[in-house]
Amino acid sequence: MGNRSSWTALAGLVTSSMVTAPLWAAPPESLPAAQLDWHPWGEDRPEGAVCRGYYQMPAYRLEAPAEGKVASEADDGQYGEDGETVLSGEVVLRRDDTQLEAPQVRVPASRERVTAVGPLALRDRNLLVRGDAASFSLDSEAASIDQAHYVAHEQRLRGDAVQLARVAEGRYQLTEASFTTCEPGSDLWRLVGNDIVLDRQSGFGTARHARLEVGEVPVFYWPWVRFPIDDRRQTGFLWPTLGTSGNGLDYAQPFYWNIAPNQDATITPRVISDRGLLLGGEYRYLLPSAAGTVEGAYIADDRRAGDEASTYSSLENGDARWYFDYRHAGRVDERTDYRLRYGAASDGRYFDDFGQTFGKSDTQNMERLALIEYRGDTWRLEGKAQGYQVLDDPLKENDKPFYRLPSLTAQARWQQDVGFYEEWNANATYFWRDIESDEQGFYDFKDQQRQVPLREAANGARLQLTPAVGWRADTTWGFLEPRLQLHHTNYELDYGDRLTERDESLTRTLPVASVDAGLVFERDLDVGGDAYRQTLEPRLNYAYVPARDQSEFPDFDTSELAFSWNQLWSPYRFSGGDRVGDLNRLSYGVKSRFLEDRSGRERLSFGVGQAAYFEDRHVDMQGDSDTLPDDPEDRYRATRQRSPWVTQLDWQIDDHWRTRWEWLYDDHKSRTESTGFDVQYRAEAGHVLNLGYRWQLEGFEPAEDLEDTRTYDLEEFSASFAYKAMNRLDLIGGVRYDNTNDRMLEQLAGVQWNDCCYGLQLVWREWIDDEGTANTIEDDTTDRGLFLRFVFKGLGGVGGETGDFFASAVPGYRGTDLDRR
Repeated sequence: MGNRSSWTALAGLVTSSMVTAPLWAAPPESLPAAQLDWHPWGEDRPEGAVCRGYYQMPAYRLEAPAEGKVASEADDGQYGEDGETVLSGEVVLRRDDTQLEAPQVRVPASRERVTAVGPLALRDRNLLVRGDAASFSLDSEAASIDQAHYVAHEQRLRGDAVQLARVAEGRYQLTEASFTTCEPGSDLWRLVGNDIVLDRQSGFGTARHARLEVGEVPVFYWPWVRFPIDDRRQTGFLWPTLGTSGNGLDYAQPFYWNIAPNQDATITPRVISDRGLLLGGEYRYLLPSAAGTVEGAYIADDRRAGDEASTYSSLENGDARWYFDYRHAGRVDERTDYRLRYGAASDGRYFDDFGQTFGKSDTQNMERLALIEYRGDTWRLEGKAQGYQVLDDPLKENDKPFYRLPSLTAQARWQQDVGFYEEWNANATYFWRDIESDEQGFYDFKDQQRQVPLREAANGARLQLTPAVGWRADTTWGFLEPRLQLHHTNYELDYGDRLTERDESLTRTLPVASVDAGLVFERDLDVGGDAYRQTLEPRLNYAYVPARDQSEFPDFDTSELAFSWNQLWSPYRFSGGDRVGDLNRLSYGVKSRFLEDRSGRERLSFGVGQAAYFEDRHVDMQGDSDTLPDDPEDRYRATRQRSPWVTQLDWQIDDHWRTRWEWLYDDHKSRTESTGFDVQYRAEAGHVLNLGYRWQLEGFEPAEDLEDTRTYDLEEFSASFAYKAMNRLDLIGGVRYDNTNDRMLEQLAGVQWNDCCYGLQLVWREWIDDEGTANTIEDDTTDRGLFLRFVFKGLGGVGGETGDFFASAVPGYRGTDLDRR
């Protein structure tokens, strides 16, 4: 289980102005760094260290005595008539791991207790306490030091107290004391309390009448507070989050419950002034061969549910809203894994209104899954039931996903030494979804009549058998692979009340044949005094798939693929199993690579290729093998004799600069269909710069739904950067610009400050949401957000979690962990 810093405010949180004068603790002034075992970094400073130095306990001055005995050293010793011993000068006493250094020490005749006059130093297992006077027992762990200044080396914490008492092994009680993890000389933050207890055995501290000072300014007061002093999990309140939601205040107070070493929970009451009280929670568990998480939230009366919803939403003010998400993963044995997942939300707008955390991608769906998988040397077996709740509000009937109830898969591969291989692939799935429409498939949506396409109207079972045989010869100078795969598909369908004359029992059997061949030529090359090995790799790929009428076949999980470099070498034009596109095509291309001769690292890869079609492609999502599309652009793509030229470039210019480029050019119409160009710079210091350009012709990416079809040529520019201004300061920024429509799609700017005892992340972001309709920009909305996270190292963080947002916003950036010291 991961460590969780905890922060407990049992009596509520009020401002420090409410503290009365008698409760105002006044610790002593701190000592200079030199007296606190602090060592500034020199040339040996570790890379990435944000502190200016480190604590190091010096070696004991005396050898460890026998257990229970006391070793001593002094410049002078006197013995009184009553048996008292007075040691003076440079006095050193050691018992077990405790060592006392003082100018004068008095030991009574009973030898039970020692008193010392300061300035003194008491050391105990990576703990240093300096003070003006001390008294401690020789028979127990008890000790008391006046005007104390303490340092815990490993925890990197220090503080000052009017009195420090050791009441048991590893347990210390401090009166009018302070606590901080800031390095000596800095009191950027400190916790001050009348009565502070530090328990090194359990890893937490408590304080009464405590206040948090930031820059010597009191900001919080707690009658009683509990806080961690190391990385162990502790039950208690985490730092609250405060922000705005809509027109009101949004306050969340999480409580962390350390149930057991393998279980924990976080319960989060959240008050949103214009909506109501939302109660959220997360429970985590870890078993010997499994782990899981249960989380969710509930608001009984959302006072703004209807006001914030879209025009056609069914949400109303006062609705109860919630979400639930259960995740579990485990292992039966070393070859068999299983996963469970069930997610649900009260409505499609829940996460838009309550659940988004800054830096997370939008929550589009909630998955439901039960899966078991076996991976053997030859066979791979999988059984699953799977579905999703699509989070749109309102949701179109034909956007509801098909559930797989169940889906059973069996795959195997056999390989012979001479290069022959055989594959067995089989899948049986029952697809189901609940559609509310009339007998013709019509339903009302946004005051309009919509129709569920007939190919999406049936539920039913699909059996796929796709065995394959092939032979592959691999040598240092090339390869050859003929392959034949048989696609057999059988459907048993149920159209329910939908009126149709379509057959409900369908069968499709067709071969997919391909031959893939390539050569590899190599030569040594010297460029600027550097040795390289250059390859020239011509390649041919022939694929043949006969046309079969699939116009009555359903569409459970299929979509058309956009053309790409990988499509040159694949016989499949569709994903999923409901369409197998006809194809009679020869692809040809060549790639050249430059490899560093010493390391073999690829510095440059350049490839260009094209496909020649010997027949038109009739089968599209409609499945008709006899007709061609009516749309001019779709018809052109189906009847063209040559594909666009595909050009790829991947160039590692040096250790810092890298560029990637892909270009699809139609030489028949002399136009670019798609291109993407990216340049990245990464410095050893951690700076990152990304520049990008993207162009796509209208309709280049196929879409099944008209609302998802882009009706304009896409031209976008993007730029992002991360700049490590200094060891503690990182700056990030980025923009994405839609040149076609003259608008900014996204803008962001952020700063991260990482100091020895605190960290800060602040990000502003503004972006366009297309509301699920790519065919128009009129209904697009602009969203914006400001996110702040503040971390007091050793106490926890204030604000939401950025997670990996900085890294995802700027590709190539590796941020500094705010918990690092």
